[in-house]
Amino acid sequence: MDAFSVALQSVWDGSGFIVFNMGNAIMIIVASILLYLAFAKNFEPLLLGPIAFGCILANLPRNGFEEGVMSLILMGVHDEIFPPLIFLGVGAMTDFGPLLANPKTLLLGAAAQIGVFVALGGAMMLGFTAQQAGAIGIIGGADGPTSIYLAAQMAPELLGAIAVAAYSYMSLVPLIQPPIMQLFTNKKNRAIVMEQLREVSRFERIAFPVVSTIFISLLLPPITSLLGMLMLGNLFRESGVTGRLADTAENAIINIVTIFLATGTGLTMNADSFLNVQTILIICLGLVAFIAGTAGGVIFGRIMCMLDGGKTNPLIGSAGVSAVPMAARVSQIVGAKANPANFLLMHAMGPNVAGVIGTAVAAGTMLAMLK
Repeated sequence: MDAFSVALQSVWDGSGFIVFNMGNAIMIIVASILLYLAFAKNFEPLLLGPIAFGCILANLPRNGFEEGVMSLILMGVHDEIFPPLIFLGVGAMTDFGPLLANPKTLLLGAAAQIGVFVALGGAMMLGFTAQQAGAIGIIGGADGPTSIYLAAQMAPELLGAIAVAAYSYMSLVPLIQPPIMQLFTNKKNRAIVMEQLREVSRFERIAFPVVSTIFISLLLPPITSLLGMLMLGNLFRESGVTGRLADTAENAIINIVTIFLATGTGLTMNADSFLNVQTILIICLGLVAFIAGTAGGVIFGRIMCMLDGGKTNPLIGSAGVSAVPMAARVSQIVGAKANPANFLLMHAMGPNVAGVIGTAVAAGTMLAMLK
């Protein structure tokens, strides 16, 4: 064999083709489907796109990701670095005004967290450990960063499946929620026009992130980093004197960290850890959790409607899952179909942002009870 043939043989022997297996092929096909949903169907493209491409990278054998930038990205996922930074940007983009103007909508955000505990109970019945069940349950909150944050601490072996389930159902909010909303309401409920929200003072807007951070963090210390960064970002937004910081948090930081977090999530989706019965069960439990959370918010919305003499449109309860602002938009769309004069978006933002806080509180409760 001449030198050229030896060189070719050495290239082949060191290539990934030799160890490429059916599992890798299946995961690349799954990733391709996610890419199609992201870019062709516009299902959460900013998240599903890099997740899917990260999955492709993870299933290319001998990729050498044990060192270098990819290992740093994985460290950012596993060591809970990226989720709090995402929350900094989310806080800078979030208007807590609708919640402060109508504080009772906080209860709708809390009611929607029932999906978390439904999934937790279901996971334990299916044989998952208490820690794994807690991490799976948070999918019901429809909050990707919180799901990753909790999974990294309580069930790192399930991180890929939990993250994909959480972000997939977030992207499918417009498809999953409307049938559930219609099932638990009638046309009269859906047509209710809510009163215009009151003006919220600057003092209230600044005091809220400070007071809520202190109180909730003292109650549930494990979520201080998540909640603290969320409220810090909101404080940048509302202070009126830190516009540059708010702009950086809601644009540059969140965009950069989203790339790293989503790609790192995809990198955890290698065939060995993803292709198993547990993954299928997690996907199913996530759907059950999301349906239960939506139903819980709407049902509590109907109860609130009865108690306040028909002033609350129950549809806004569905926004209690924390898919901000998509769930609030779905409330608006379904309400407008029942009554074209209905403008529920800002009303639905109350339970929507309450759901962000509620999911973080549920995560803190899981960490306090089960870790």
